[in-house]
Amino acid sequence: MDLKPSSALPDPKSWRGVHKALGDPLRIRLFEALWHGPRSAKELSAEVGLPPDRLYYHLRQLEHAGIVEVAEYRPLPSGKVERVYRRVEAEPPGDASPEETAAFLASVLDVTKADITAAFMAEAAGEHRQVVVAQGLLWLTAEGLADFRRAFEELLARFADPDPAGVQARALVALADLEERPAPRRAGKRADRSGGTRR
Repeated sequence: MDLKPSSALPDPKSWRGVHKALGDPLRIRLFEALWHGPRSAKELSAEVGLPPDRLYYHLRQLEHAGIVEVAEYRPLPSGKVERVYRRVEAEPPGDASPEETAAFLASVLDVTKADITAAFMAEAAGEHRQVVVAQGLLWLTAEGLADFRRAFEELLARFADPDPAGVQARALVALADLEERPAPRRAGKRADRSGGTRR
Protein backbone atom coordinates (compact mmCIF):
# COMPACT_ATOMS: atom_id res chain seq x y z
CA MET A 1 0.00 0.00 0.00
CA ASP A 2 1.64 3.21 -1.04
CA LEU A 3 0.35 6.14 1.04
CA LYS A 4 2.00 9.23 -0.36
CA PRO A 5 2.68 12.46 1.57
CA SER A 6 0.19 15.32 1.36
CA SER A 7 0.12 18.87 2.67
CA ALA A 8 -3.28 18.18 4.30
CA LEU A 9 -2.61 15.52 6.92
CA PRO A 10 -5.36 14.26 9.22
CA ASP A 11 -5.11 14.46 13.01
CA PRO A 12 -1.97 12.44 13.98
CA LYS A 13 -3.99 10.69 16.71
CA SER A 14 -6.08 8.99 14.01
CA TRP A 15 -3.00 7.25 12.60
CA ARG A 16 -2.89 4.74 15.44
CA GLY A 17 -5.22 2.33 13.63
CA VAL A 18 -3.88 2.47 10.06
CA HIS A 19 -2.41 -1.04 10.03
CA LYS A 20 -5.40 -2.38 11.93
CA ALA A 21 -7.80 -0.75 9.46
CA LEU A 22 -5.93 -2.31 6.54
CA GLY A 23 -5.71 -5.66 8.31
CA ASP A 24 -8.76 -6.88 6.39
CA PRO A 25 -8.78 -8.02 2.73
CA LEU A 26 -12.06 -6.23 1.95
CA ARG A 27 -10.77 -2.91 3.28
CA ILE A 28 -7.63 -3.31 1.19
CA ARG A 29 -9.84 -3.76 -1.87
CA LEU A 30 -11.93 -0.70 -1.00
CA PHE A 31 -8.79 1.37 -0.48
CA GLU A 32 -7.40 0.21 -3.83
CA ALA A 33 -10.71 0.91 -5.59
CA LEU A 34 -10.38 4.57 -4.57
CA TRP A 35 -6.93 4.82 -6.16
CA HIS A 36 -8.27 6.21 -9.46
CA GLY A 37 -10.81 8.60 -8.02
CA PRO A 38 -13.67 9.17 -5.56
CA ARG A 39 -16.44 6.56 -5.34
CA SER A 40 -19.74 6.22 -3.52
CA ALA A 41 -20.60 3.08 -1.58
CA LYS A 42 -22.86 2.04 -4.46
CA GLU A 43 -20.03 2.45 -6.97
CA LEU A 44 -17.62 0.62 -4.67
CA SER A 45 -20.12 -2.22 -4.26
CA ALA A 46 -19.97 -2.88 -8.01
CA GLU A 47 -16.18 -3.13 -7.83
CA VAL A 48 -15.94 -5.47 -4.84
CA GLY A 49 -19.09 -7.50 -5.54
CA LEU A 50 -20.91 -6.79 -2.26
CA PRO A 51 -24.05 -4.75 -1.47
CA PRO A 52 -23.47 -1.18 -0.22
CA ASP A 53 -24.85 -1.89 3.25
CA ARG A 54 -22.03 -4.40 3.74
CA LEU A 55 -19.43 -1.69 3.08
CA TYR A 56 -20.36 1.17 5.42
CA TYR A 57 -18.74 -0.38 8.48
CA HIS A 58 -15.47 -0.96 6.60
CA LEU A 59 -15.51 2.54 5.11
CA ARG A 60 -15.96 3.97 8.61
CA GLN A 61 -12.91 2.00 9.76
CA LEU A 62 -10.86 3.48 6.92
CA GLU A 63 -12.19 6.95 7.78
CA HIS A 64 -11.33 6.51 11.45
CA ALA A 65 -7.76 5.54 10.47
CA GLY A 66 -7.45 8.77 8.49
CA ILE A 67 -6.72 7.21 5.10
CA VAL A 68 -10.19 7.71 3.57
CA GLU A 69 -12.45 10.74 3.83
CA VAL A 70 -15.79 11.97 2.50
CA ALA A 71 -15.07 14.07 -0.57
CA GLU A 72 -18.63 15.30 -1.11
CA TYR A 73 -22.29 14.62 -0.49
CA ARG A 74 -23.86 13.83 -3.85
CA PRO A 75 -27.59 14.64 -4.31
CA LEU A 76 -29.78 11.74 -5.46
CA PRO A 77 -33.00 11.99 -7.53
CA SER A 78 -34.94 10.83 -4.47
CA GLY A 79 -33.90 13.95 -2.58
CA LYS A 80 -31.44 12.07 -0.37
CA VAL A 81 -27.66 12.41 -0.58
CA GLU A 82 -24.93 9.81 -0.76
CA ARG A 83 -21.41 10.02 0.54
CA VAL A 84 -18.59 10.01 -2.00
CA TYR A 85 -15.32 8.71 -0.56
CA ARG A 86 -11.74 9.44 -1.57
CA ARG A 87 -8.28 8.44 -0.41
CA VAL A 88 -6.27 10.68 1.86
CA GLU A 89 -2.79 10.49 0.40
CA ALA A 90 -0.52 10.70 3.40
CA GLU A 91 2.28 8.71 4.99
CA PRO A 92 1.39 7.14 8.34
CA PRO A 93 4.17 6.88 10.92
CA GLY A 94 5.61 3.47 11.72
CA ASP A 95 3.93 3.16 15.11
CA ALA A 96 2.05 -0.10 14.48
CA SER A 97 2.61 -3.01 16.82
CA PRO A 98 4.13 -6.26 15.48
CA GLU A 99 0.67 -7.87 15.78
CA GLU A 100 -1.00 -5.09 13.74
CA THR A 101 1.72 -5.26 11.10
CA ALA A 102 1.41 -9.05 10.88
CA ALA A 103 -2.38 -8.79 10.50
CA PHE A 104 -1.97 -6.21 7.74
CA LEU A 105 0.57 -8.36 5.86
CA ALA A 106 -1.65 -11.42 6.25
CA SER A 107 -4.50 -9.49 4.62
CA VAL A 108 -2.23 -8.44 1.75
CA LEU A 109 -1.33 -12.11 1.21
CA ASP A 110 -5.02 -13.11 1.40
CA VAL A 111 -5.93 -10.57 -1.27
CA THR A 112 -3.06 -11.75 -3.47
CA LYS A 113 -4.04 -15.40 -3.00
CA ALA A 114 -7.63 -14.59 -3.97
CA ASP A 115 -6.46 -12.71 -7.08
CA ILE A 116 -4.21 -15.58 -8.16
CA THR A 117 -7.02 -18.12 -7.63
CA ALA A 118 -9.50 -15.96 -9.56
CA ALA A 119 -7.02 -15.55 -12.43
CA PHE A 120 -6.44 -19.31 -12.71
CA MET A 121 -10.19 -20.02 -12.57
CA ALA A 122 -10.90 -17.37 -15.22
CA GLU A 123 -8.18 -18.86 -17.42
CA ALA A 124 -9.74 -22.31 -17.01
CA ALA A 125 -13.07 -20.78 -18.09
CA GLY A 126 -11.51 -19.53 -21.33
CA GLU A 127 -10.31 -16.03 -20.45
CA HIS A 128 -6.80 -14.93 -21.34
CA ARG A 129 -4.98 -14.25 -18.05
CA GLN A 130 -1.33 -14.16 -17.09
CA VAL A 131 -0.06 -15.32 -13.70
CA VAL A 132 3.67 -15.19 -12.95
CA VAL A 133 4.82 -16.67 -9.65
CA ALA A 134 8.49 -17.15 -8.83
CA GLN A 135 10.41 -17.84 -5.67
CA GLY A 136 14.01 -18.39 -4.73
CA LEU A 137 16.69 -17.78 -2.16
CA LEU A 138 18.78 -14.63 -2.48
CA TRP A 139 21.98 -13.62 -0.74
CA LEU A 140 21.65 -9.92 -0.05
CA THR A 141 24.05 -7.60 1.68
CA ALA A 142 22.66 -4.33 3.04
CA GLU A 143 23.75 -2.68 -0.20
CA GLY A 144 22.20 -5.47 -2.29
CA LEU A 145 18.91 -5.16 -0.42
CA ALA A 146 18.86 -1.41 -1.05
CA ASP A 147 19.54 -2.01 -4.77
CA PHE A 148 16.76 -4.61 -4.95
CA ARG A 149 14.22 -2.28 -3.32
CA ARG A 150 15.26 0.61 -5.55
CA ALA A 151 14.90 -1.52 -8.70
CA PHE A 152 11.43 -2.73 -7.67
CA GLU A 153 10.27 0.79 -6.81
CA GLU A 154 11.47 1.95 -10.24
CA LEU A 155 9.40 -0.80 -11.87
CA LEU A 156 6.33 0.17 -9.85
CA ALA A 157 6.75 3.82 -10.86
CA ARG A 158 7.27 2.87 -14.51
CA PHE A 159 3.99 0.95 -14.75
CA ALA A 160 1.90 2.87 -12.20
CA ASP A 161 -0.05 5.07 -14.63
CA PRO A 162 -3.16 3.54 -16.24
CA ASP A 163 -2.56 2.38 -19.80
CA PRO A 164 -5.64 1.90 -22.04
CA ALA A 165 -3.85 -0.97 -23.78
CA GLY A 166 -3.08 -2.77 -20.52
CA VAL A 167 -4.93 -4.39 -17.63
CA GLN A 168 -4.54 -4.10 -13.87
CA ALA A 169 -2.16 -6.61 -12.34
CA ARG A 170 -1.21 -7.15 -8.72
CA ALA A 171 2.52 -7.21 -7.99
CA LEU A 172 3.80 -8.47 -4.67
CA VAL A 173 7.42 -8.98 -3.66
CA ALA A 174 8.23 -10.34 -0.21
CA LEU A 175 11.76 -10.34 1.15
CA ALA A 176 12.29 -11.82 4.61
CA ASP A 177 15.67 -12.43 6.20
CA LEU A 178 15.89 -16.08 7.24
CA GLU A 179 18.65 -15.38 9.75
CA GLU A 180 19.95 -12.47 11.77
CA ARG A 181 21.96 -9.95 9.80
CA PRO A 182 25.49 -9.24 11.06
CA ALA A 183 25.89 -5.93 12.82
CA PRO A 184 27.48 -3.20 10.67
CA ARG A 185 31.22 -2.89 11.16
CA ARG A 186 32.32 0.02 13.29
CA ALA A 187 34.41 2.60 11.49
CA GLY A 188 38.11 2.47 12.29
CA LYS A 189 38.22 -1.26 13.06
CA ARG A 190 39.13 -4.25 10.91
CA ALA A 191 39.20 -7.95 11.62
CA ASP A 192 42.57 -9.68 12.11
CA ARG A 193 43.25 -13.29 11.12
CA SER A 194 42.54 -14.60 14.59
CA GLY A 195 39.03 -13.21 14.50
CA GLY A 196 39.77 -10.24 16.78
CA THR A 197 39.78 -6.62 15.80
CA ARG A 198 42.50 -4.08 15.21
CA ARG A 199 42.42 -0.33 15.18
